[in-house]
Amino acid sequence: MSGRVVLVGAGPGDPDLLTLRAAREIRAAEVLLYDALIPTAILELASSDCERIDVGKRGDGSRGVPQDQIAELLLSKAREGRYVVRLKGGDPFVFGRGGEEASVLAEAGIPFEVVPGISSILAAPAYAGIPVTDRRFSSSVAVITGHRGKSEEDRRIDWEGLARSADTLVILMATAWIENIVERVLRAGRDPETPAAAIASGTTPRQRVVSAPLAELPARIREAGLRAPTVIVIGEVARFRETLAWFEKRPLFGRRVLVLRAEGQQSELSELLTRRGAEPVPVPLLGFEVAEDREKLARALTTLDRFDWLVFSSANAVRFCAPLLKRPTPAGLRVACIGPATADAARAAGLAVHAVPHGRSLPEELAREMAACAPLRATRALFPHAQRAREDLPRALERRGVRVECVQAYRSFVPAGAGEALRVAIKEGLDAMLLTSPSMVDHLGTLLGERELRELADGLTLACIGPSTAGHLCEYGIQPEVVCERQSDAALVEALEDWFSEHGHGVS
Repeated sequence: MSGRVVLVGAGPGDPDLLTLRAAREIRAAEVLLYDALIPTAILELASSDCERIDVGKRGDGSRGVPQDQIAELLLSKAREGRYVVRLKGGDPFVFGRGGEEASVLAEAGIPFEVVPGISSILAAPAYAGIPVTDRRFSSSVAVITGHRGKSEEDRRIDWEGLARSADTLVILMATAWIENIVERVLRAGRDPETPAAAIASGTTPRQRVVSAPLAELPARIREAGLRAPTVIVIGEVARFRETLAWFEKRPLFGRRVLVLRAEGQQSELSELLTRRGAEPVPVPLLGFEVAEDREKLARALTTLDRFDWLVFSSANAVRFCAPLLKRPTPAGLRVACIGPATADAARAAGLAVHAVPHGRSLPEELAREMAACAPLRATRALFPHAQRAREDLPRALERRGVRVECVQAYRSFVPAGAGEALRVAIKEGLDAMLLTSPSMVDHLGTLLGERELRELADGLTLACIGPSTAGHLCEYGIQPEVVCERQSDAALVEALEDWFSEHGHGVS
């Protein structure tokens, strides 16, 4: 039985430029053969049982899986009756050997489809503020591969003819042979003062752009140390770079931000950072499991008719309690949640939420919202919490006359390999770190030690979600620069963006 192959374009690097069809195919894949430089966020769309095979090549193709072996993998996996996605950077049919692979499949009688992707030919210049056409300067574009350089095959490229006939030249894979290419374009009659630009790692937080007159471009590229993948733009349109550059102007552009979250819970926060130009560095520093005394938790949750309120301070508490709740819950029971994410988790679990702080995610604010629903004096509340939870919330409720029964719902642990991943991230350089729970602070202290944690904090911008996390960090002698009192990922990223906007705009 023959399977099916879909050649899918992954786009130029920014995960947000992945098409809806491409995302759908990746999620459906049983086998994923992917190129180098595909963003992790895109690869993570594949299901957990998908077979992932790295077949990436770089530069001249000397590294990675040879093309004939890639073709054989496509055929063998399809002949096993599996749904195969061949994930290629940019567009499969633009300098990506997609035509060669499609030809192999057609010759073998394997059904295939092609999902075009956004090519760096257009995307990289756009993110650099360079329109490849403009009716004032350019009505034609030539797209060329510079990959062949000085090889014999280079004779097939009529550099001189292209330089004379096209207003704008867009050249991919040209870094290694840029001197030779510019020499031939100049020999064809292009003015040495023609505006030109080189865009490295376009559409990503690592994007770097060098602008220069054409004759000076090779030297400027070498001086700047630009490396592949690089897109070269030659033509009058390159002068727009000075006025239309937009991508690098965002406050978080180029900032490497350490995202410390639980396993499988980093994607939303990372996505928010990416959309603001930052480079998220996810390290799963937390794992969660149900409380050791699960029976005690179950007993409390099955006798909710004893309580007037069920109070949650985290989405994880909701997640571990939900399977133990009897349905329907007692008619008189009200549910209170700190933070919109916690409230969303409760609603998703089928609970009606009666009280959520609308401003700051503080215990006193929650108590005020609860009191607005009904008098609190002489009421009873069940508070399922994390291991070593802070006592701020129970105290705020007790001050209003609530009898609070606390029960541990879950506990955290450090996943295997977290320490090594953390040290690799630190070694590669960071600009900021996001802390989203007191237990996160504790795990950092355990892995690094208090002294090393303080040394790390000295060189970073620290952003905490909620005053409880910030207060816990202060117990280690560290004062965070950013404290977001609204308990949501969006608010945390917005607060970090505001801080960098005030203290340092972008990265030079």
